[in-house]
Amino acid sequence: MSQQFGTQQLGKLFGPIMLVWFTFIGAIGFWALLGQPSVLKAVNPVWAFRLLAEYPGGFWLLGGVFLCTTGAEALYSDMGHCGRGNIRVSWGYVKLTLLLSYAGQSAWMMQHLGQRMGETSPFYSIVPAPLVVFSIGLATLATIIASQALISGSFTLVGEAMRLNLWPRQLVVYPSDFRGQLYVPFVNWGLMTGCILIVLHFRESKNMEAAFGLAVTLTMLMSTILMSTYLRVKRVNPLLIVAVTGVFLTVETTFLIANLVKFEEGGWISVTLGLLLMAMMLFWQRGEAIKAQLIRYDSLPDNLPLLQKLSNDLEIPKFATHLVYLTTAEDARKIESETLYSILNRAPKRADIYWFLHLCVEDEPYVMRYKVDTLAHEDAYFITFYLGFRVQPRLNLLFRLVVEDMVKNKEVTIESRYQSLNVHRVPGDFRFVLFRSFLSYENDLPIQSQIIMQGYLLLKRIALPPRLLMAWIPVM
Repeated sequence: MSQQFGTQQLGKLFGPIMLVWFTFIGAIGFWALLGQPSVLKAVNPVWAFRLLAEYPGGFWLLGGVFLCTTGAEALYSDMGHCGRGNIRVSWGYVKLTLLLSYAGQSAWMMQHLGQRMGETSPFYSIVPAPLVVFSIGLATLATIIASQALISGSFTLVGEAMRLNLWPRQLVVYPSDFRGQLYVPFVNWGLMTGCILIVLHFRESKNMEAAFGLAVTLTMLMSTILMSTYLRVKRVNPLLIVAVTGVFLTVETTFLIANLVKFEEGGWISVTLGLLLMAMMLFWQRGEAIKAQLIRYDSLPDNLPLLQKLSNDLEIPKFATHLVYLTTAEDARKIESETLYSILNRAPKRADIYWFLHLCVEDEPYVMRYKVDTLAHEDAYFITFYLGFRVQPRLNLLFRLVVEDMVKNKEVTIESRYQSLNVHRVPGDFRFVLFRSFLSYENDLPIQSQIIMQGYLLLKRIALPPRLLMAWIPVM
């Protein structure tokens, strides 16, 4: 619930609290390790090999051992906010304290061989009794901070998926002036609902080992595949690509096989959620592609004389001083037939100036530029915005800045054309026209395309309404 107000103030405590947490578990682990220092032999990979090769069923223990590696992925989900240098420096210290903690717990269990374990975990068993309450409070704070990595990572991923047109447009809020900090209400409340349902289903964290382990294994496999794709794009030596990715794929596939044994114990939940998200992205991406194929375009230069005549026809009531349309046309010489029909046929909309806006998402993250095509001076303009995939496409604000820039350069006048208002240089009104799409029952689409479009239109119900996408900020 606190995400909507931003975490810039609370974030100042993240570093100190995590430093205290890792220092605490490392110190407690070191103290317990002194009772049985021989457990440090486990650092030698020979013992891990012997466990797999000589112990019956040792291979299937990898599913549980793998959970010791989880958590590393949370560091990288926050790389965009913390920076690569900070993570590299902190990683060595975090790794050391984790090894001390695990070794201390192992030492405690070696000292209690053959004894029945109570309900207390080995971690809290090595904590001195006077510090148990403190350790529980500290662990709770560390858990809340660790969850921030998941929340921030989800916001970032969904934000970039929207830029790449792989996810329905959602409301994105910037609660602070800190770069990279954003808040997506739909994702935030969806995560909260999902967490509550998961807790109600599994009851205890130990019951979700299979689901968690399988999810992280699949994440690592996808990261390896993405890495191989990146290396191919960079034209790295193919033999080196095979060698590097082969090592990672061998280790990760081994862990995947070990974790698949627990598929029925909860792993199916991770797979189901993953497939559901993939299906939503596929339906949205394919639906947008089919929609683009169905759009018909007309020549804009051929229709300019008609637009100019309509603009000067005083017999038709003026619809707006400035009339703004969003267009998918990448060329200033084209415009959707539906847009022309809206202006000319569907209750003719007379305006002094017609504006056509097009958004082009670039492959670079932080590009921000625009190009203005003057179709007819003081009558029609076509503006193309070139934005990086990590730039928030706030077309209302960007359009305002462009118009203000054009006014300064005397490329356009925005004052009202009404004589009583023009004398006092009162700015004219700006009005956006947005369309609503629906799938006709009489369409000729193939069955597969109809299913995709039905799913696409269903996803549009959770998408941000067009009127909220273009909440107009008046040009001063």
